[in-house]
Amino acid sequence: MSSPQEAHAHVPVLLRQVINLLAPQPGGRYVDATAGAGGHLEAILTQSGPDGQCLGMDRDASALDLCRSRLQRFGSRVKFVRDDFRNLGQVLAGIGWGEPSSVDGILLDIGVSSMHLDQPDRGFSFRSSGPLDMRMDQSRGQTAANLVNDLDERSLADLIDQFGEERLARRVARAIVERRAYRAFVETTDLADCIASVMPRQRRQSAGRAPAIHPATRTFQALRIVVNGELEALDSVIPQALRAVRPGGRIAIICFHSLEDRIVKLAFSRAAGRCVCPPRLPVCVCGATATVRVLTPKPLVATEDETNQNPRSRSARLRVVAVGTSGANQGPNRDW
Repeated sequence: MSSPQEAHAHVPVLLRQVINLLAPQPGGRYVDATAGAGGHLEAILTQSGPDGQCLGMDRDASALDLCRSRLQRFGSRVKFVRDDFRNLGQVLAGIGWGEPSSVDGILLDIGVSSMHLDQPDRGFSFRSSGPLDMRMDQSRGQTAANLVNDLDERSLADLIDQFGEERLARRVARAIVERRAYRAFVETTDLADCIASVMPRQRRQSAGRAPAIHPATRTFQALRIVVNGELEALDSVIPQALRAVRPGGRIAIICFHSLEDRIVKLAFSRAAGRCVCPPRLPVCVCGATATVRVLTPKPLVATEDETNQNPRSRSARLRVVAVGTSGANQGPNRDW
């Protein structure tokens, strides 16, 4: 497990861009619904001083403990709740922030953190041996080992293809099923070696060369997304965030996967008044109305310096909207 000192050394991705666009102000209320080690939340508390109030949420008990340790100097300005961000509305109501439009800003940093990857016992990384777990909340739910050892070959291939966008998904699934017939998968490196063994030579060679993509990356990503229900959770939380943020407030979401980013892009564009009528209709009949203004027509990405210092940031994509501002379109947008 990471120590408090390691948590303090952690630098969150796209920090400058998040703070510039979320624009925390003194006296405001802000939510980091994926608090992790507390890097983003620390910057929000600093920027909103001396009296800004913050809520840090995370479903991972160990992460939330590290976050508390890191931010204890802020005292009563920050509250902590262990919960899944898909329960955002319920959590806000529980701390007295539940009335509509009661928050000034919400941040979501979707996916696995470097803190999780650095803990072999959590099973997220293929670079060090650990149990095939991958659960953010280790107190409930199925593990990655359950999926790998129990799904039939077709279901496993579909999972790897859909959620990992692995073009060799069928080959990977077949290799997994053939190997587990005589020995079940228990360790992360065992699964990673099995996947690498059926990859073309070019992709096998990439396993030892950073920052090339390891041949097991997409399969591990698919398993993690399914184990934690990440896409369903993201679909669920965005409408809750839109209801919670007051006019002029902002919502910032960081994604590391194209499927996640697509969900955010479509949800934000619909909230910005994008027409969903069939193109053949001469006029809009869907009644689309803009309730936000998109501040990032294209997602913001890490600078070259940041990716050199933190290779994980290379796939990060940040999208931000301002809620109910005067700049929002007043009618449907058919040319988005």
